Amino acid sequence: MATLEELAKEAATCTRCDLYQRATSTVFGEGRPHAPLALVGEQPGDQEDKQGHPFVGPAGHLLDRALRESGIERADAYVTNAVKHFKWEARGKRRIHQRPNGTEIMACHGWLEAELAVVGPRVTVALGAVAGEALFGRGFKVRDHRGRLEEVTVGEWQGPVLSTVHPSSILRARDDEAREEAFAGFVADLVKAREALAA
Repeated sequence: MATLEELAKEAATCTRCDLYQRATSTVFGEGRPHAPLALVGEQPGDQEDKQGHPFVGPAGHLLDRALRESGIERADAYVTNAVKHFKWEARGKRRIHQRPNGTEIMACHGWLEAELAVVGPRVTVALGAVAGEALFGRGFKVRDHRGRLEEVTVGEWQGPVLSTVHPSSILRARDDEAREEAFAGFVADLVKAREALAA
């Protein structure tokens, strides 16, 4: 079985879908080999694409805060995305996130399968709808699965997956009160993941 370093090197030249053509970098997963917890996001954002690391932009900072408040050390987790290239459209000088389609999610699925097989997490957290679709299949809706631990098989890996929102959705909340409420719910979901690890 390939190591995470070998997989990341191979993924850096991936052309399985067209997203690589406009991406600055392939953003592969990072974290401890054999971490007990895997966090699967949707796709890299603007900052992740520029820096080449997962969850280093605004959503990543919010995730770090939520992990701290839920009693999880990010250093104890393996952090990755379902899709490894940033899908975007230009709006003036800004690059605006676009949702990956089913074909793009499936094109990247082999990388996620390989990562989970190597890491072998005891619990995986699906952050958002794209991550949920990659782990559960098409038709996934966060509201139908949120906060529940459900047994899933992804390639050679099998284990419990807890679904929750993507931290970027919290940043898009309409006002401070809505953001705080959404953040508290997100932390509560992560606490369930921590408790599942301790069980």
